[in-house]
Amino acid sequence: MSPTLSAVPAGTAPATRTMMLWCPDWPITAALREHALPADAALALVDRGEVFACSPAARQDGVRRGLRIREAQARSTGLMSLPYDPSLDERTFEPVTAAVETIMPGVQVIRPGLCAVLVKGPSRYYGGEDKAADVVFGTLAAMGLTDVRIGIADGPFAAEQAAKATDQLEDPEAEQLVIIPRGSSPMFLSSYPLEVLELPKLTVLLKRLGIRSLGDFAALKASDVRNRFGLEGAIAHRQASGLDHRNVVARTPPPHLDTVADFEPPLARIDQLAFAFRTRAGEFVDTLREAGLVCTALHVSLHTESGEVSERRWQHPRWFDADDVVDRVRWQLQGTQASDHGLTSGISRVHIVPDIVEDLADHADGLWGTGPDEGIHHGLARVQSMLGHGAVLTAIIAGGRLLADRRVFIPWGDAPSSPAKVPVKDRDQPWPGRLPGPAPATVFADPVPAAVVDSSGNPVDVDPRGLLSADPAFFSTGSDDGRRPVHSWAGPWPINERWWDPKGRVLNRFQLVDQSGSAWLLLLENHSWWVEASYD
Repeated sequence: MSPTLSAVPAGTAPATRTMMLWCPDWPITAALREHALPADAALALVDRGEVFACSPAARQDGVRRGLRIREAQARSTGLMSLPYDPSLDERTFEPVTAAVETIMPGVQVIRPGLCAVLVKGPSRYYGGEDKAADVVFGTLAAMGLTDVRIGIADGPFAAEQAAKATDQLEDPEAEQLVIIPRGSSPMFLSSYPLEVLELPKLTVLLKRLGIRSLGDFAALKASDVRNRFGLEGAIAHRQASGLDHRNVVARTPPPHLDTVADFEPPLARIDQLAFAFRTRAGEFVDTLREAGLVCTALHVSLHTESGEVSERRWQHPRWFDADDVVDRVRWQLQGTQASDHGLTSGISRVHIVPDIVEDLADHADGLWGTGPDEGIHHGLARVQSMLGHGAVLTAIIAGGRLLADRRVFIPWGDAPSSPAKVPVKDRDQPWPGRLPGPAPATVFADPVPAAVVDSSGNPVDVDPRGLLSADPAFFSTGSDDGRRPVHSWAGPWPINERWWDPKGRVLNRFQLVDQSGSAWLLLLENHSWWVEASYD
């Protein structure tokens, strides 16, 4: 016989009436809107090779979350797959949150696609909880969001379950609002399974004790639950009992930090654009400073009168001032002048969005100034502003098997992931065959020809099985006519790049030490020897 729900203890604070707004399949909705895909598209978002989320059309074909992408594609032949981007969810949900804040104050974003609102004030203003929900439906419908569910109950937990209960209705499109009367949340939650608590360890333990539903869990004494399961169990017990006293913590709307400059008539010359935008760039930096922030990465969008858009993310090694912002706009426009992808009409709008902002106090000058670092930054920025974005380069260590592949030059101020002429490979990948430390002191940009022979003067080679034809006895490098005796050597260490590709490379790496103690790193490829680097 199932135990009955326990009465609410005397003196317990009542749960707060809460409205929970839920947009089902929000990652899918965000991706459809971002990529302008039809609503009935069979779409799957992939994270680490598995389906993270899938559209209703994909679910009809048997696609489910957690499937390997190959299995999902086998079930749905017309399945489209896109990489899952959490930042896209947040970015596309921000307008929804802002729209709700214009009609109801005090919105708390639980996660993209789910937010909570205190319903007491809106229900009084609009004449009831159902009327307040209708206003939300109308506001979001004007934005093109029609699949929105709202639950109103005592406490955020019960309100969330009420919103999700609309998926269990026979005709979800006919009723997208569930209101649980005041004081009825315990009865509403009593039939729910323990899994809705999202506490797997506690759920397994309760099931071993014969507890199957939230009603069974709520029937236990609160003191016994706390003594047995600790604070986490006590909080879950209050939620199961409909006594979720957590308040809605309204977010502080972020300040409006981006800036937009419209030009009429459109500007076709770079110098005109730089001069016209300089004032707005100064206002952009001043607004950040008033908020106690500095921008270390920004997003620049250039719009033309013909509808073309050029977008790029710029990063600064220190932080952007007004001149730096103008330089980035100018460089971006200069970089789009190639005939294959250049802008064909004048610039009508420039939109600057701060992508990464940091506390101004973290970048404040020291008591005696920033010293040499500030002078270096100013000098490099001055040279870069005169010669162009790609004229000042800095070296980074990238991924790769050969030392020359690991040395990559990118424009000063750019992040390694930003667009560059040389692709930057991830250095955290395994890269089988790469050279372990310590690294050579001198790496040749172009391998130097070399010769390695045995004691009889015959060239040393490696057969397909990786065996040496003879021990190295002498070697020579470059234009050096003399042969250097080999004091010691190690190798070969094979490097097999892209073994599945006919254009792949097969190399062998050696370390040689001559009688003077100088060490060399050599490569053997296609029966030819090359000097890759030297040790000091």
